Amino acid sequence: MDVFTTRAGRVRGRRSERDPGIVTVRGLPYAAPPFGADRFREPRPAQPWDGVRECTAYGPVAPQSAELPGSPAWSPGDEDILTLNIWAPADGPGDLPVFVWIHGGAYVFGSSAQPDFDGTALAARGLVVVTLNHRLGFEGFGHVPAGGEGPACPDNRGLLDQIAALEWVRDTIAVFGGSPGRVTLAGQSSGATSVACLMAADRARGLFHRAILHSAVNACATVGQAARTTAEVAAAAGVPATRAGLLAASPQTLVSASDRVVERYRQDPGSGQRHYDPAIYGPVADGDLLPCDPLEARAAGAGAGADVELLVCHTTEEYWLLDAVGSSAKVTTEQQLHTFAADFGLPPQLVDAYRDRLPDAAPVLDVYLALYGDLLFAEYSSRLAEAHARAGGRTYLSRFDRRSGGDAGDGGDGGRVREWHCADIPFAFGNLHEESLHFLMGGPPGPADHELAHRMTGAWAAFAAHGDPGWAPLDGGGEGSAVRVWRTAGEEARETDAFRDLWAAAGLPLLAP
Repeated sequence: MDVFTTRAGRVRGRRSERDPGIVTVRGLPYAAPPFGADRFREPRPAQPWDGVRECTAYGPVAPQSAELPGSPAWSPGDEDILTLNIWAPADGPGDLPVFVWIHGGAYVFGSSAQPDFDGTALAARGLVVVTLNHRLGFEGFGHVPAGGEGPACPDNRGLLDQIAALEWVRDTIAVFGGSPGRVTLAGQSSGATSVACLMAADRARGLFHRAILHSAVNACATVGQAARTTAEVAAAAGVPATRAGLLAASPQTLVSASDRVVERYRQDPGSGQRHYDPAIYGPVADGDLLPCDPLEARAAGAGAGADVELLVCHTTEEYWLLDAVGSSAKVTTEQQLHTFAADFGLPPQLVDAYRDRLPDAAPVLDVYLALYGDLLFAEYSSRLAEAHARAGGRTYLSRFDRRSGGDAGDGGDGGRVREWHCADIPFAFGNLHEESLHFLMGGPPGPADHELAHRMTGAWAAFAAHGDPGWAPLDGGGEGSAVRVWRTAGEEARETDAFRDLWAAAGLPLLAP
């Protein structure tokens, strides 16, 4: 019987349907529900329980309006959202390396229940896998003005939730066979930037020892910018932009108000940077938990991450996914492209150079997607890796460039697919079987895809266990040849950093405005 005794009480898991040698524990609280008297506060310890708690289903997701394929939706009234999930070898030797995952979703959507993040395949590689939910949107990252009675309402509550989960891992993971001294913290997109933020946060020091960033996103706000967002959301919600006013608004009200603010930016081409992809929430450089943008922190070798071993990956056509799902503005004319470049301070010669290096007769939309994808994800991720290496941190860099479309004999069409945002995650988790993920992969996987997934899960597992994913680290003086490129066997080799020198020549700092 798979019953485990934690500090808060006993929990019962069950064997994985995919692999009976793996035990899963789902929906286990690591902190108290962050609502009622605890709303907008730091996370508080979960209340103990009597008897055996059944932990065989994912916990409720954080307040959000998104409905993702294969994942539960949020229902108003769901409050016990600070839960985590564990996959562990049922008969493991103990003292196993631990892999903790933070999901992406622009800080406003997603959950640990997404089928991408099933930890069975990684646990079968000898890891104890932990995935977690944390507060999103205004609940997790909205700025609450000071004033009034009661405890402080800190910025970066979503990051504080992640720290609370890591503290739970430190104190409890040995019960499940994991070693609290061998923790790798990993994430993708906003989850990757969350990890980078925790590398800069002294409060997270010692809670993890290695880090994996997939497609970190260039986004960190000042307190002033966060306060302006609060004013917009409060106005849309019809409440004062005060602590009392915001507490009076229900989570559902703030989710709906945030969506209306986002839509106004989408519909207004004159609204500047937020028009193109209006992600209005994210980490705040508050001078307390987060002293500065993670890239600045890595360049200075500051924070908890100075001694953390780092593995970074990005895809080579990041932004094409955002266009495909309709979450970004369409830029299809030369005038729109000119306005986009001006809004982000990109020099005209950078735009022209991208056009010259793209295939002949590339449409304006492709120039825009290539530029924006590098600005937000690829260039930012690469600079994080290089800054960490220059500061003396052991660092590995990789790129996902799989372009084949499966195998015709396996149901794939063998055609061209995009190596876009999120496409690498089913491979790294070893979850190609999940039908809801085939859109990300361009169709059902073929044998070469399964072989690629085997290599990628192996690299993650080796890095978590030994700090070496299987290729040379960056030397601190530049990339050189120390970059692993992920492709299926037999795919043609091609340049994957065709634009990096252009950013260096432009001399752009690449810090979020």
